[in-house]
Amino acid sequence: MHSWKRTATAMGTVAVLSATSAPAPAHPHVFAEARLDVAISKDSKVEALRHVWRFDDLFSSTVLVEFDQNQDLELDADELQEVANVVHESLAEFDYFQIVTDDGRDVAMEPPEKLIADFTDNQLIILFESRPKEPLELQGKLDFGVYDPTFYTAIDFTEDSYMAVENLPQGCSREVIRPDPDEAIAQNQQTLTDAFFNEPGGNDLSKIFATKLEIQCSANG
Repeated sequence: MHSWKRTATAMGTVAVLSATSAPAPAHPHVFAEARLDVAISKDSKVEALRHVWRFDDLFSSTVLVEFDQNQDLELDADELQEVANVVHESLAEFDYFQIVTDDGRDVAMEPPEKLIADFTDNQLIILFESRPKEPLELQGKLDFGVYDPTFYTAIDFTEDSYMAVENLPQGCSREVIRPDPDEAIAQNQQTLTDAFFNEPGGNDLSKIFATKLEIQCSANG
């Protein structure tokens, strides 16, 4: 069982996330609304990705029940820190659900030093920041997305403005790409079929369904 599923189970979602190693249904059980800010430096390099995830009421309530050690129906600073630590550790193997590509090539990201957990209006909020391992210049086409390769968690950007770019220079354009699931399946039918039979639990093809922020820049942009 994957680490994120172990985390979800630890947070009280045993009823919806199977604790066995049997194949899971390919649909999400945990939902989060998200915001992504791509920060650009003065020398036109990608400086950081800043993430905010707000989880659904059901998942948030199970987090409250499992981590409220003093049973005061609140999460104090120490309890929130424990939530952040558990999520930070369990998402490491999934690169924190981030996908970054440079003209189609995967970009390695540094893991975030820490995650911050908050609990507002009865919803769990996770915040973190990550940076490219190597300098990433704004040229060509860069794509930024957030997805769970196991399909257990749906990360949803409900408005295009929630995928933002700070300090986008002249000569660059920004667009939010929302793939149509039926079209994505049709266009990748053979690849998806081969992956299912050859490597059912070890591929990252769910990224074809991910909403992405696309930045295009000219060579001197």
